[in-house]
Amino acid sequence: MTEYGAEGPAQAGPVVSGVVEYPDRIFAIDTHYVRPALDASHLVVENGRAAFVDTGATPAIPLLLSALSDLSISPLAVDWILLTHIHLDHAGGAGALLEHLPNARLVVHPRGAAHLADPAKLIAATRAVYGNEVYDRLYGEIRPVPLDRLVASPDESRFDLAGRTFRCLHTPGHALHHQVYLDERTGGIFTGDTFGISYREFDVDGRAFILPTTTPTQFDPEQLDGSIDRVLALKPPAIYLTHYGRVTDVPRLGADLKAAVAAYVEIARRHASADQPAQSMFDELRHWTFAALDRHGDRTAETSRRRLLDPDTRLNADGLEAWVRRLR
Repeated sequence: MTEYGAEGPAQAGPVVSGVVEYPDRIFAIDTHYVRPALDASHLVVENGRAAFVDTGATPAIPLLLSALSDLSISPLAVDWILLTHIHLDHAGGAGALLEHLPNARLVVHPRGAAHLADPAKLIAATRAVYGNEVYDRLYGEIRPVPLDRLVASPDESRFDLAGRTFRCLHTPGHALHHQVYLDERTGGIFTGDTFGISYREFDVDGRAFILPTTTPTQFDPEQLDGSIDRVLALKPPAIYLTHYGRVTDVPRLGADLKAAVAAYVEIARRHASADQPAQSMFDELRHWTFAALDRHGDRTAETSRRRLLDPDTRLNADGLEAWVRRLR
């Protein structure tokens, strides 16, 4: 994998069993959710101690444990699992992973804590979105998190990893239970879905392409816009996306992301009264995205664009439809 920023492509650290090392002892572990290089769990190592940021779904747990082994990190040395939010592609494996990390505690937004302790409603909601067959294939068994290992994190709370501090910032918009983590040593921010998605297949001459994720059911454009601004105000030199990995050139990407959110809102309003609003929104979102890729200089074949982006576009359209329904 290659790391990209304003300066053009620069080779990232070595790949070990699906692990990419970035500067400052930060590792992206490919969880192989749906396809390679779509969903990452980040591992931060400091003075022999470690923390995961997001875990991926339950089928990813052997990959995370294998990465620890390959990096010669004992499961006993993991102090934290820091969750950005409780959507299952980010947090579905948290309970199962904790069973292998006896010294770790799990940090989550206060709105998400009860759903991790008793995941029944979370499971039902995800099955409703994806259907039982896809759910079983992607997510497997969701293990509850013991209450005595749960930390509900207020806004601006801090968590220490062997002298390296992570500050939690609440960032609603994608979901009410979303938060990001500022690495106060480096200034980098782990943003979950707040700062969108950026797949490496669409990098052009060292420039990343970015899109918002507006999945059901709590998307709110005004909140998301404010959360993006909160991230940008910290002037991070790098952002670590769950989908996918490290990006730099943050001011440009932030401006592009905010412009995309505004365009999504206009598309949603235009199709709110259609007979099948989600399908109408999907069609225009795909057209808008492909036009934006053309302007970006991407030359990926349309069949590949559809394969890589249609699943996100479908979920984004569903989220936009849910939002306009709430407005009514």
